[in-house]
Amino acid sequence: DKFRKITAPFIMRRLKSDKTIIKDLPDKIENNQYCTLTNEQTALYKSTVDQIIESIAQSEGIERKGLVLKLMTALKQICNHPTQFLKRGKSQIDLSGKSVILFDLLRRIQETGEKTLIFTQYREMGNLMIKMLKQEMGINAQFLHGGVPRKKRDVMVQDFQENHSTKIFILSLKAAGTGLNLTSASNVIHYDLWWNPAVESQATDRAYRIGQKKNVQVYRFITENTFEEKIDKMIQ
Repeated sequence: DKFRKITAPFIMRRLKSDKTIIKDLPDKIENNQYCTLTNEQTALYKSTVDQIIESIAQSEGIERKGLVLKLMTALKQICNHPTQFLKRGKSQIDLSGKSVILFDLLRRIQETGEKTLIFTQYREMGNLMIKMLKQEMGINAQFLHGGVPRKKRDVMVQDFQENHSTKIFILSLKAAGTGLNLTSASNVIHYDLWWNPAVESQATDRAYRIGQKKNVQVYRFITENTFEEKIDKMIQ
């Protein structure tokens, strides 16, 4: 308290959560959406753990750390969708527990007429979502990733902000984590978590920022009984 009183006159800081500064900014409501592995995902998950754990047990030093990272990346992709991990296969919703939850949620949101941002770390997963949205809901969604030129990116952002019929925008976390104003969306879905709360918050703030008129619903997808759930608990 003493330190705060001494430094307060020299600190200029504006928090969106401070209602005395920004009275008209709505609330941000976070929801953890717990998903379960499908049979296909469970089989892949177990075989991948068994295979790489055996290699880890026989390694040390930098090699061991590299294998641990390889395992985490592989399991994260399996939790997203088997086709993303295998680099082949069908873009079926029912092959992934996360995809099932995603489309149940999107159908409910579509009924309200609200707009949605979907964040993923993986370009492969974003492309897979585009296929599934077209197949299941007849929606031609846009995907903003690192390979999109600046001019096209600006057109995509403007279309999402101003076109009433554009309801869903898929974004790569790296390409769209900062610098974008997407306040027409009142729903933010984190399909896979970055495991860095600051990066996650920055992505959410594409919608939850000055100019937002609605409460922002944030959905964090976590696969139950996997390392995703354990890491999230550790971070929390």
